[in-house]
Amino acid sequence: MSRPVAIVTGSSRGIGAATAMLLAQRGYDLCINYQSNDDAAERVSRSAAEAGARAIVVQADVSSESDVARLFDTVDKELGAVSALVNNAGILDVQMPVEDMDPERIMRVLRINVLSTFLCSQAAFKRMARKHGGSGGSIVNVSSMASRLGAAFEYVDYAASKGAIDAFTVGFGKEAAPEGIRVNGVRPGLIRTDIHASGGMPDRVDRLGGASPLGRGGEPEEVAAAIAWLLSDEASYVIGSMIDVAGGF
Repeated sequence: MSRPVAIVTGSSRGIGAATAMLLAQRGYDLCINYQSNDDAAERVSRSAAEAGARAIVVQADVSSESDVARLFDTVDKELGAVSALVNNAGILDVQMPVEDMDPERIMRVLRINVLSTFLCSQAAFKRMARKHGGSGGSIVNVSSMASRLGAAFEYVDYAASKGAIDAFTVGFGKEAAPEGIRVNGVRPGLIRTDIHASGGMPDRVDRLGGASPLGRGGEPEEVAAAIAWLLSDEASYVIGSMIDVAGGF
C-alpha cells in the first residue's frame, strides 16, 4: 500500500520538525518545507528517511503565491497526491506595545502567518477536493493561545494573526467538509521552541512555564501528537475544531 503524503510548512525546526518526525514514524511520506535554514531542513529530512519515510526538502516562502505553486507541483511530481497539510509556518517579532508597531512589521506578520495559510490551503483543496478529482484529506492549522489571551504589551500583532487562523479554521472547515477534507487546528501555549528568541526572550518558557497548572512549559512533541491525531482517521468526525495544547493556561 502507498503511504499518505504530508506537507508540513516551516518544518526545519520546532513544532514543524517534531510533527514531521512523528508523521514519518506513523507511515507518512513527507515534504519538509523551510524558508532559509537548509541545513536544519536536511537534518529533519534525513531523520524522517531513517524512520522509513520518503522525504523531500523544498525551500519556499509560503506567503508567496508562486512559491506555493512550485512547492505543491514539486510534491505532485516527487511524492504523489498530497493527503495531509500542516500549516505551521509563522513568525513573531520583538516584544512591544501596539502603539510602537510600524505598519511594515504588522503586515509582515500578517502576510507570513495568515496569507501563507490561505495560499497553502487553497493549493491543497484543489488537489484533495472530490469535485477536482481528489480523494479528500486533512488540514491542520497551527494557531496559538495568544489568539485567546491577546499577548498585550508583547505580540498583539502575532495574537491577531492567530485569531485570524482560528476564524479561518472554522469557516474553511465548513467549506471543505463536503469535499471530503477535514480542517482543524491546534493552539499551542508556552512551547520550548526557538521562536521565543525572535521576540527577544529566549528564556521565556523557563520564566513563565512554571505558572501553568502543570508547572512547566510544553515540548514540541506534545503539540505534534495533537496534530497527528487530527490528521488521522481517529479524528474522522472532527471538523473546524481547535485543540488547546497549553498545559491549562
